Amino acid sequence: MDRRDFIKKATMAAAGAAVVSPVSAMLNNVTGGKTPRVLLINGSPRTDGNTFCCLKEIEAMLQKHGVESEIVQIGRGSVRMCINCGGCRQNNGAGCVFDDDMCAVITKKMATADALIVGTPVYYGQPNGGILSLMQRLFFSAGHLVQNKPAAALAVCRRGGATATFQTMNMMFEMMNMPVVTSQYWNIAYGAGKGEVKLDTEGMQTMRTLATNMAFLLQKIHADGNPAPQRDERPAFMNFIR
Repeated sequence: MDRRDFIKKATMAAAGAAVVSPVSAMLNNVTGGKTPRVLLINGSPRTDGNTFCCLKEIEAMLQKHGVESEIVQIGRGSVRMCINCGGCRQNNGAGCVFDDDMCAVITKKMATADALIVGTPVYYGQPNGGILSLMQRLFFSAGHLVQNKPAAALAVCRRGGATATFQTMNMMFEMMNMPVVTSQYWNIAYGAGKGEVKLDTEGMQTMRTLATNMAFLLQKIHADGNPAPQRDERPAFMNFIR
């Protein structure tokens, strides 16, 4: 390395160290020092597979913008499906009456989270069955904990089925009045073998853009101290059978 190259690289390194994320600065200004917190759920049974790699990429960018995060894995244990027993309606808002699996853990964590990101592998063109069961029970039994909180989903697949999986996850968010955070593309990444998703450069960039947009939206939502819109109408329910 000659002298010119050394000076150039040293200058760039110094400049990079001095850069403060504008999103991070805005967050500190509008939250009064309270750091926003994003809960990330790994819907894969693999602790360090491709879904986890995507969530770690998001987490690193959130930290760069001054946003706290936690990745929770649903694991390989059983996750009960919602049986529509109605017990949660008599549970004083405490969540599902089944309190011995990951849904109970996620419910407690969601109470203090400001936003939610859910990652899932693609199984037969659909989200993992475990993550579907967990999300359906969480939203049905403790919907008040997710209302109006920004959310995003991501799907990881070998080849196909990612768009259907991605759409399925987003449909749940929209039913709960959760602002869906966008990226530069659908939040999809490709990989088969362990860690192979890291070679999907566009997919990894999409995850980083998602994280930046999430931090930006959190700042905007909390800027006026009133994160939930005021609604004049109560929900109207009907069916098509008269």
